[in-house]
Amino acid sequence: MQRHALIWYAAYGSNMSSRRLRYYLAGGRPPGNSRRYPGARDGRAPARSRALRIPGGVYFAGHSRAWGGGLALYDPQLPGAAAVHAHLITIQQFSDIAAQEMARTPGLDLDLAEVLGTGRAQLGPGRYETLLRTGPDIDGIPVLTFTAPWQAHQTPWRSPAPHYLALVARGLREAYGWEPDRTAGYLRALPGVRDEQVSAVVDRVYTGAVPRLARPAVRPDIVLRAATGTGHPAAGNLTPGRRG
Repeated sequence: MQRHALIWYAAYGSNMSSRRLRYYLAGGRPPGNSRRYPGARDGRAPARSRALRIPGGVYFAGHSRAWGGGLALYDPQLPGAAAVHAHLITIQQFSDIAAQEMARTPGLDLDLAEVLGTGRAQLGPGRYETLLRTGPDIDGIPVLTFTAPWQAHQTPWRSPAPHYLALVARGLREAYGWEPDRTAGYLRALPGVRDEQVSAVVDRVYTGAVPRLARPAVRPDIVLRAATGTGHPAAGNLTPGRRG
């Protein structure tokens, strides 16, 4: 039996955008993508999402058959800190998102014992087949992500497709509320990103209205208990269970 019913999924690539993540949960084909995703067994939105910095960095490499161009990957050994959008989801949802990223059929829960115990679990040789525990827990809930088994210096870098990079920029704006210059500066510093592609991508993302997270649906599997002495839910008191 899994010790943790919930995890924080540290999204650092296109899944920083809640709009993009929705297709991994509810299914469908995202705009600009050639692939239709089956979705998760539980298609509801994350219970919460928050900005988070984790040790290491993001780089672009490989080739995406769905988007074209390089893919965002995370290397905990890179200097600095990666800006991520952490989504509070169930282990079942995390398992189904990971399966789709690994080009597998969703439907089986991952055994997280190894990654929770050692900080790393390699499920296969490919991209996104290595699970990482990225740092300290948040309110007792572990923070996990997935990436490639290699490090950034061990593979050629490749620039991402504009639409894919725009999803990262959209996620940064959504999670952090950054101004265009700060988002552009962060993107330019990522290995694999071409300086000349950043301005057009950022302009495209910031011409629209400020993205807002959808209001989470009622989650019967998650009970929000008020912190002692307050009338507000405390993140540390998020526990699996039933209402009633």
